[in-house]
Formats: sequence, C-alpha cells, structure tokens
Amino acid sequence: MNTKYPIFIFSAALTALALPANAQDMSAFTTGPVFEEYGPNALVETDFEIPEGAEFKVAFDVAAGAETGELNRTLQSAARFMNMHVRAGVPLENIHAAVVVHGKASEDLLGAEEYADRREGAENANIALIAVLADKGMRVILCGQSAAAYGISNDMLAPGVEMALSAMTAHALLQQDGYTVNPF
Repeated sequence: MNTKYPIFIFSAALTALALPANAQDMSAFTTGPVFEEYGPNALVETDFEIPEGAEFKVAFDVAAGAETGELNRTLQSAARFMNMHVRAGVPLENIHAAVVVHGKASEDLLGAEEYADRREGAENANIALIAVLADKGMRVILCGQSAAAYGISNDMLAPGVEMALSAMTAHALLQQDGYTVNPF
C-alpha cells in the first residue's frame, strides 16, 4: 500500500479548509469622487432606487479603535458613504454626515504629537482623513466622557475634531436634527 496517498489527500483537505470559501474580489472598488484617497466603493446596478432629491443625514457611531498607524475602519466607512452616494448621483449638498467617536477609538482623533507620544512614535493615519472629512462638511465629534477617561483634552485633538459632553449627548442632538444612526 502506498502511504504517501493518504497523506496527500489529508494535506489537500487541510489546504482547502484554509482557503476562504467566498474570497472577496475588491477589483471593482475605487475611491472618489469626493475623496480621492479614502472610501473605496463600487458602482452597483440597483433595484432599490434612491429617489430624486433624496437627502441623507447620517451619524456614524465609532467605538472600535484602529491598529496603531492604521486608518479607523468607521472613519473610512463615512468617507465611503459620501463617495458611493455622490457616485450614484446624490448631490454632495444633500449628504450631511457626522462621526461620533467614543471608547478606545478616541485615541484615533489625537493630534500628531500626542498620538506619537502614546503610540511609540507612530504616525496617526487618521489625521489626514479627519481633515478631508471636515473639509467636506462632515462633523467629527468626540465623546467628552471617553476623552476624560483616556486623559484627552481639547488641545490634544487633531484639527477638525469637536468635543461633546458625551457621545450620548451628540447622538441625541443629532437625532433631534433629523440624523439617523448608521448601524455599520
């Protein structure tokens, strides 16, 4: 009996299990048209149409922090939201968005010097993203309660970040102004 054959079958089975069944194909994703370096999105043929004149008021809730030196996933999603809707034909002036940050993600809003001090000299990749989001009218709001817990004061923040009393306060006021909370 050939003992190599069962070992080959076992190895092939392990290799197949290690591969993702549905690997993602990101080749259709590009950045723009609002943010050329952020918010990759794909043009999609839809059955669920966006009505003419639709206006969006969306708040993103961010608690998960990024790995040191990496972009925060939800900040990137906020850029994607604007990019994909403008690409789909929604005028930029009809998109109003805010990002409410709390918990460990609070440190992703630090200015360059403070971030480097806390992260062994690393560069905060989120600073440039925050700047372009704010430049297009997106509000980036930090929970003051989280800031206090993480020892963050207003002067430590990246330009364009607003300090709120709390994330709960920011969400409550944004909802009173017609914003919905994006669940992603």
